[in-house]
Amino acid sequence: MNAAVATSVFAVFMVATVALGLLALRGRGKGGGLAEWSVGGRSLGPVFIWVLMAGEGYTSFSYLGAAGWGYNYGAPVLYVVAYMSCGYAIGYVVGPMLWAYARRHGLVGITDMVAHRFGRPWLGAVVAVLATVFLLPYIQLQITGMGVVLSVISYGAVSLNWAYFVAFAVTTGFVVVSGLRGSAWVSVLKDVLVIATLGFLAFSVPLHYFDGYGPFLDRLVTEKGEWLTLPGHGGGSGDGGGSGFGELWFISTTFLNSLTVVIFPTTVAGYLGARSADALRRNAMYLPAYNVLLFVPMLLGLAALFVVPGLTGAESNLALFKLVVDALPAWAVGLVGVAAALSSIVPMAVFMLVIGTMWGRSVLSLVPRFAERQKSAAQVVVVVAGSLALLLTYTAPNTLVRLSLISYEGMAQLLPMVLLALVWRRLTFRGAFSGLIVGVAVVCALVFTGNDPVGGVNAGLVALAANLAVALAVTLAGPRDADPRPDAEVLAHDPVGEEDESLDAARAARSASDHRV
Repeated sequence: MNAAVATSVFAVFMVATVALGLLALRGRGKGGGLAEWSVGGRSLGPVFIWVLMAGEGYTSFSYLGAAGWGYNYGAPVLYVVAYMSCGYAIGYVVGPMLWAYARRHGLVGITDMVAHRFGRPWLGAVVAVLATVFLLPYIQLQITGMGVVLSVISYGAVSLNWAYFVAFAVTTGFVVVSGLRGSAWVSVLKDVLVIATLGFLAFSVPLHYFDGYGPFLDRLVTEKGEWLTLPGHGGGSGDGGGSGFGELWFISTTFLNSLTVVIFPTTVAGYLGARSADALRRNAMYLPAYNVLLFVPMLLGLAALFVVPGLTGAESNLALFKLVVDALPAWAVGLVGVAAALSSIVPMAVFMLVIGTMWGRSVLSLVPRFAERQKSAAQVVVVVAGSLALLLTYTAPNTLVRLSLISYEGMAQLLPMVLLALVWRRLTFRGAFSGLIVGVAVVCALVFTGNDPVGGVNAGLVALAANLAVALAVTLAGPRDADPRPDAEVLAHDPVGEEDESLDAARAARSASDHRV
């Protein structure tokens, strides 16, 4: 009976999610072209941009992975709050720059920007392939998270393997049909449910299991004090110089991820979907408030240490929901499951959409037969990318935080080519490309040989340092690129005041027209 009630609630909301995605397309014909599908026609206002980008930041990784890492290690999981808050501050400057650059040149993603900056369309294709490789673990993360949710709220009636497939099928169908605009609409529903359910769990779980926060925190300090300081439980030496998650790891990971998140293809998709640069600035100021919610799953992960001890490896992802299933009635379990599932669907939809856009725009468009059918080609790529991530979920399971770290460490190697190149004209193609090759090679070598972190430092930052060193050395030692275009055509800048000038011009034109009438 419990399984039937919880899964029925879940099913009703999944149908509502798909319907909401379709409703978002009302009045837009057959969904428009690639720009309408991939960046919402560049017309999303502050509210939709806020919930969409909050949706990207608050995923099943936050719902389940934060609880799982809190359960396994404790304090190191606070890096999530640190890097997201710092990333929003950087995004206050970077977001409007990328928005203006893309709008000025009719671009729809980072692969477009790289190809335009260096004047080489094939370079966009290379970046698309690399970005796809490093985005697949994040899609796998969302499939894993939603699969775990569905399996647990069904009280085991739905196996994990079937749950993973349902997660893939629902999200793939949703994103192919609705695009970025549908994701933004569903983000509103997701945010309402996330705030409501986490607010409820923040009080109900400690009260149910420990008679309140006081007894819970007393017991945590007394019995699990190791979890409350860096490097956390089993993390190595406390000075951060060992191989664990100490101070050096925390600082280096926060620094690397806060830089990387602003050029993450999905973040850029949110930037480019905005109606104005000012909407992005306001968004950057308000988003850190959303991070307060992240403390709830972290605390609940610590609470699970006493209630469901003995979870290891990927099982730790179940920590939060094992508490929920034992403490709440079936209908409430279903609602919490819906909130967590939507926290998978929204970001997974954007990740898959971005991969499809990159390939449709920068890879398949180089083939003449696909050049005029970029949107349909992108939608096919969405299905293929989702299928590959599903295959990885079955064959190479991992903890959610580990998958997130791998994605960020790899994507960070695009920073010089995507961001530095847009503000420094001297950076040459040879320098940027050489640095990218070295950075990707170093990060893959370190991660896949188990040498992450390196002496307590995030392996992605070590690779990025090598990347930058090579890029600068090759640039300064070699000849300048023979690019005749002016700086205004090649470089990005913050469009402060430009929107106000455009608005004043439009008002003046309307006033003159009214006067003539």
